[in-house]
Amino acid sequence: MSKVLVVGGGAAGMMAAIAAARNGHYVCLLEKNEKLGKKLYITGKGRCNLTNACDRNTFFSQVVSNPKFLYKAFSTFDNMAVMDFFEELGLPLKTERGMRVFPASDKSSDVIAALRRELERRGVEIRYNSTVSEIIIKDNAFFGLRIKGMTDILRGDAVIIATGGLSYPLTGSNGDGLNFARAMGHTITDLHPSLVPLHTKEDFVKDLMGLSLKNIKITVFAGNKIIYNDFGEMLFTHFGVSGPVILSASSYIIPYLNKQEPIILSIDLKPALTLEQLDARILRDFEEFKNKQFKNSLDHLLPNKMIDVIIRLSGIDPCKKVNSITRQERKKLLELLKNFSLEISGLSDYSQAVITRGGVSIKEVNPSTMESKLVRGVYFAGEVLDLDALTGGFNLQIAWSTGYQAGISVD
Repeated sequence: MSKVLVVGGGAAGMMAAIAAARNGHYVCLLEKNEKLGKKLYITGKGRCNLTNACDRNTFFSQVVSNPKFLYKAFSTFDNMAVMDFFEELGLPLKTERGMRVFPASDKSSDVIAALRRELERRGVEIRYNSTVSEIIIKDNAFFGLRIKGMTDILRGDAVIIATGGLSYPLTGSNGDGLNFARAMGHTITDLHPSLVPLHTKEDFVKDLMGLSLKNIKITVFAGNKIIYNDFGEMLFTHFGVSGPVILSASSYIIPYLNKQEPIILSIDLKPALTLEQLDARILRDFEEFKNKQFKNSLDHLLPNKMIDVIIRLSGIDPCKKVNSITRQERKKLLELLKNFSLEISGLSDYSQAVITRGGVSIKEVNPSTMESKLVRGVYFAGEVLDLDALTGGFNLQIAWSTGYQAGISVD
């Protein structure tokens, strides 16, 4: 029986600890906070979208960075296995739109409680308020670690580093694991906040703050190249845009930041209608409101908060009678509705990022075990690795799969 130390009591760490304990090892889980799963608690707006019930091909299509590295871990402990795991722990689940899986109670605290009960049942020692300050390596193998404020070295046969990335730093994700890996000689790939709101150059977004749009289509261009498109929901903020389709788009924008070509977000406000159909729709509205001023003719077409901005951008006099609007002016309105464009100026910071893009290079980690190729007895799991995916439960699935794989692989 090996003594396994797990650093980090988030999703990957708890799963790794359970898997190692089920395999007969003595496990000590070290968590710097006063409780487990602080980041898990706030995921999915407190509901915890814990996986996605899609098929294998769909899952891997949603993994943005290094999907092939995940093949083994996902095959060992896939999304169906995760759902079975939680239901066996007494946590009923439900599947919603987009195959997103949630606890039936809609409470992330129930997910954490189920994991904590299983940790306790398996005899895992949980040490709270324990910040690891150093991982000690001897003869190119794990020897032990130091805990801040303690003089003695905590010895162990293996360590699983599951400290997360840099996102949501208030939950304790401050890059400790990345620093430990770097000190061991591991390469850390470029780090960026990801699944994060976007900043735009246009000031008029302030006038749209709080406006949520449903059933829109977005297309993101880097110069003339389409780098992302999607249908769904988005939200305007005081600095730019957010919401599900925007967070996903941010993952694809990262490689194009700080390059010469502008990054343009094009929003189709009426994706269900062709240009011709939308033109016919506008003509019907204009016929109905032909004696009204232009500013009073768009109520059927647009949310109230958006009307003033669209009028300004159209260049049409708001007081102009509808029956005197020219075909050219109508064409400009049509283009705005099908191609409402914003220039992206940057990403929000880690405090608003769902995940961190980048991490411990997967070239230096064995995908079959999650063990370091550089140092024996050191394993990595979860967001500390250079793995990330889109929204919809996919990032938590990465945490469960890699955590489980690490836990069962310890000798």
